[in-house]
Amino acid sequence: MTLNRWLYLIGIVIFGGLLITAVLSGFSLWIIPVIVGLFAIYLSGIFANQIIRRKPKSQTMLEVSEDIHNAARIYLRRQIRTILIATPFMAAVVWAFMGWRETLAFILGVGTSMTAGYLGMSISVRTNIQTADLAEESFPRSFRMAVFGGGVMGLLVTGFSLLVLTVLFMIFKDPNVLVGFGVGGSLAALFGQIGGGIFTKSADVGADLVGKVEEKIPEDDPRNAAVIADLVGDNVGDCAGRGADLFQTFSDDIITGSVVCATLGSIYGQNVVFFPILLQCVGIISSAIGILVTRQWFPQQKPTGIFNISLWISAILSAAGAMLLSHWLIDNITIGVSAIMGVATMLIAAATTRHFSGINEVPVKQIAKASHRGAALTLMTGTAYGLRSPIIGLLTIIAVIMLAFNIAGGTILAILAVNIGTDLLIGIIMASDAFGPIVDNAAGIAKIGKAQRKVFESLSHLDAVGNTLKATTKSYAMASGTVTAFVLFATFFTITGNTVLDLITPYAIGFIFVGISLPYLMSSIVIGATAKTAEMMVDEVRSQFSQNPAILEGKAKPNYGYCVDIATKNALKEMLLPGAIAFILPMATGFLFGSAALGALLIGAVSSSALLGAYFNNTGTAFDNAKKTIEEDESLDGSFAHESAVIGDTYGDPLKDVAGPSLLIFMKLIGMTSLLIAPMLNQVTVIFK
Repeated sequence: MTLNRWLYLIGIVIFGGLLITAVLSGFSLWIIPVIVGLFAIYLSGIFANQIIRRKPKSQTMLEVSEDIHNAARIYLRRQIRTILIATPFMAAVVWAFMGWRETLAFILGVGTSMTAGYLGMSISVRTNIQTADLAEESFPRSFRMAVFGGGVMGLLVTGFSLLVLTVLFMIFKDPNVLVGFGVGGSLAALFGQIGGGIFTKSADVGADLVGKVEEKIPEDDPRNAAVIADLVGDNVGDCAGRGADLFQTFSDDIITGSVVCATLGSIYGQNVVFFPILLQCVGIISSAIGILVTRQWFPQQKPTGIFNISLWISAILSAAGAMLLSHWLIDNITIGVSAIMGVATMLIAAATTRHFSGINEVPVKQIAKASHRGAALTLMTGTAYGLRSPIIGLLTIIAVIMLAFNIAGGTILAILAVNIGTDLLIGIIMASDAFGPIVDNAAGIAKIGKAQRKVFESLSHLDAVGNTLKATTKSYAMASGTVTAFVLFATFFTITGNTVLDLITPYAIGFIFVGISLPYLMSSIVIGATAKTAEMMVDEVRSQFSQNPAILEGKAKPNYGYCVDIATKNALKEMLLPGAIAFILPMATGFLFGSAALGALLIGAVSSSALLGAYFNNTGTAFDNAKKTIEEDESLDGSFAHESAVIGDTYGDPLKDVAGPSLLIFMKLIGMTSLLIAPMLNQVTVIFK
């Protein structure tokens, strides 16, 4: 038995024994999330050790990886510094209206969210080179390395969140105080997602338009000056940004759930306040087991099959755990059934996304077919399918929530259980999500590092799997965010005491429309910023080609640093305004116009974000896969159809990787900010009450 297997066994025995002892001996229930959080961090440490301890054999690929690592680290340090400059001003606003406890929680939320993002980037850049290097030796080992990298992110970030929240709960004893933590975490995540998204997609678009369309050179070609910036962007956008996003999603759902449960003690007993965090513990344990399955089943199964097996094992274990917890903690099986319905909602959302954006599905084939007739038809066809794509998922979510609400006897706890049920697979979902950018980066490193052809073939196969997984995980995130919207509405109106919203008044109707318009404003800002940065990137790459023709001939090396600098400066400059809008506008609305107006704004903003975000994610992914469909036929490389598909892909890039993910965080941030000020609104209303 290898050392790692012994470490797995020892960890399972120790932490399993502690967990069983805590449950059976009547210790404080707070000890359970501490044990589970430490177990998740311990397991991620074993994975990280397998990544870090191995020394890559290819010196050329190692040098490329070091360039990417250094550029990513410099960007994230500048991003963190920029966020830290803005944080005191926002903390001062929280202090002025709420008090020192909420302010402290807010600052901790910002700090821990940034830490989660930095950890995600640090792991990904180390995994990229190992995945590329191992592809020269063994396809299964390369696959497992990429899985370990994703597993570290999923388990480390969720375990970290669980520990921090548990400690804060134990200190403050009041879940309402922790809303400040959720606001800080969501704000930092929004900054990180927008900044990282602008960085990665401006580089990606610039590299594709000049490289593929104009010069007819392949993707990740070292002659392209934007190629390093593109690979850096995978780490700071898809990994660091998603790490912070996962952290705020996981944390916010525990916080809002605890706020609701604190009002239900007279119905379900005082222990009901532990239900959200203990249910998340069930999800972490199930995800850990699902990730470990990859060691046992591969290479007997294909990579896609492995992830499906892991997902279903995690789903079954989560369902069983939810039933046991609901019976043991609150003696109500219907709440466990509601949580299972949340898990089912996620699986249905994934199936819907696969239909509208999967590489072998009808919509993608139709978009690829339209590309043979020009870019305009490519865009029209993709937009038509994209506009249709959110409807089935939304109707499913509404049906599930109504069914759970009725089965459980009309209690808000059922909606809460559905919401956390959508989070139970979050560890394995994050592992799957990180897998995509890791293998994408590995393929780029191998190409620039002039690896053997078999390495490209192995990594290309994994990259195709990663793209499918990445698209699916976005659907999970959007479905979870939509269910969270119902919990945010219920929590807000419970705190303010406004159980009825008078839609006859012009204030209510007016602020609903204001809320509906906000996601469009946010999307306009971030897509416009990406376009502006991409224009500068295109100009720089063109300039280098024209001023030094030897670059295209492969006789001279382009200046990669200029493109990295362009992406860095513009991403940091453009990321602050959307976050400020999401933070300040709810406060201004609430304090000037009252809780009813803010409630109307919240309904409009969150509902609009849920539909628009799903449209962006599905449309962008469909364009991407349509391009890949055409690229599978080597005879079409550089053809008219290929150019049209590349244009569709570059159009969809900021939709799926900047606007869509940003709207998910935006809807959480505007909701958490509303919850933060909700207790005070009936006391300080100035104009409308």
